[in-house]
Amino acid sequence: MRLRNVTGSREMIAGSRFVVHDPAAQKGKWHEVFGNDHPIHIEIGMGKGRFMMDLAAANPGIDYVGIEKYSTVLLRAVQKMEMQELANLRLVRMEAEELCEVFDRGEIAKIYLNFSDPWPKDRHAKRRLPSRQFLARYHEILAADGRIEFKTDNADLFDFALEEIGPAGWKLEAVTRDLHHDAQMLPGNIMTEYEEKFSSLGNPIYKYIIYR
Repeated sequence: MRLRNVTGSREMIAGSRFVVHDPAAQKGKWHEVFGNDHPIHIEIGMGKGRFMMDLAAANPGIDYVGIEKYSTVLLRAVQKMEMQELANLRLVRMEAEELCEVFDRGEIAKIYLNFSDPWPKDRHAKRRLPSRQFLARYHEILAADGRIEFKTDNADLFDFALEEIGPAGWKLEAVTRDLHHDAQMLPGNIMTEYEEKFSSLGNPIYKYIIYR
């Protein structure tokens, strides 16, 4: 995906009250960021923010942190938050590799991975968000009864993700290769921008839910 650079995007993000600007300083103290003891869910690679904003609006009893590494993309989420402020959603610009520096052991109740970069070359497999390397990071920050929900339209990435579950010590709770025609897993589904685009083209959406 080619990203169009937006001049001054980092500066605009730096001035936003919806962005946590020193996330590592909040490690173990994320409940203080929101001022309550609600469960905390995160999305890694939140894109323009539609999924997180819709979730936060529908679930005021849950706090959400949207993580995005590209300033130009995160800026779009900031702009949406300026039009629809949500007290239970905060945004962070960071690399996914830094998760364990930002969140404490067991601090997160659920992790969402939506339409992640497939990194198709074999030598880049460890960079894929559902890889065993990342599953080890998620293990560190996820509560004992926590879950990971992963959605994609990329069949190869989904096959890879399924193959990583066992060796990484995780278990499969639910899986579908056609989410939008799955009577068990579709109810309550909130779409991302990519999901709406891909499904409108007739592409099946793959999803799993895993736990330890």
